[in-house]
Amino acid sequence: MFESVQTLIDEHRRVQEELSDPAVHADAARAKRVNRRYAELSRIVAAHEAWVAASDDLDAARELAREDDAFAAEIPALEEGLQAAQERLRRLLIPRDPDDARDVIMEIKAGEGGAESALFAADLLRMYVQYAASKGWKTELLERNESDLGGYKDVQVAIKGSSTDPAQGVWAHLKYEGGVHRVQRVPATESQGRIHTSTTGVLVFPEVDEPDEIAINQNDLKIDVFRSSGPGGQSVNTTDSAVRITHLPSGIVVSMQNEKSQLQNREAAMRVLRARLLAKQQEELDAAASDARKSQIRGMDRSERIRTYNFPENRIADHRTGFKAYNLDQVMDGALEPIIESAIQADEEARLAAVGSDS
Repeated sequence: MFESVQTLIDEHRRVQEELSDPAVHADAARAKRVNRRYAELSRIVAAHEAWVAASDDLDAARELAREDDAFAAEIPALEEGLQAAQERLRRLLIPRDPDDARDVIMEIKAGEGGAESALFAADLLRMYVQYAASKGWKTELLERNESDLGGYKDVQVAIKGSSTDPAQGVWAHLKYEGGVHRVQRVPATESQGRIHTSTTGVLVFPEVDEPDEIAINQNDLKIDVFRSSGPGGQSVNTTDSAVRITHLPSGIVVSMQNEKSQLQNREAAMRVLRARLLAKQQEELDAAASDARKSQIRGMDRSERIRTYNFPENRIADHRTGFKAYNLDQVMDGALEPIIESAIQADEEARLAAVGSDS
């Protein structure tokens, strides 16, 4: 794996030169791609320099120890430092998900449990919005279908980051959130104090950077407009502003009625459609790829139960990584980082093992 470092160092130098070209910055889409690649390569170059420095320090200490025993005492710590630097570089050399730097569109859908599931969907939305705020990300509510008790039957939110570093990307962190989230608690509607188990589904899609990145033939679209409605079917709009777009080749259907403008709803629906088509395209590539490229934590089975939120015990448990903690109250306020880091680490370990077995 380390043989490829010099190739990446050379690419880093070329990308750095490319960034000095005014023509690159005249094209916003190209500038974004080049900046992302530069940030990713810069991490590798810095890790390689740290590894070389740690190796040189250890060699120097061993050389000096032959003449002065005092230097021998430094060798164990230097060996540990070299090992840590080597491990960091090795992890950075794992082929990265090409979508890691992308923003995301997240959909949260009520599942089993009726009104309680819809209420938990609202709780999950708040949790993700709070987490996004802690990361300095921006959120935009695209669509919502409210339940009678104030929850959400279905809600979609766009989450946008600002970093060009793929490791700090929104998709790099939130792609592991897709799946079934199970909640165990006493519902607000339960008069006997009994604990109920409900489920809520979460779908996460990487958002398309530029509209022309995913080619969509307008003849492949069936577009319907209708009057939007609120909870219980109550009319909230007297014009046909709601939009439903059906992509005929894939069968994907997207509906939007959050905005009062038909044009705004159509634009939002197209954003979601592009994101879903990009995700479908990536899933097909992953299905055909080698095991080393597949995520071991982020599977394509959206019916997979990934996490349990146990309110009576204040316990959060991730069933893929084995992570467990008793700070559910803090997690619901957005303290998701340790859980997400456990998924990132587990995924890296699995992909490292896969790369090692192929080499």
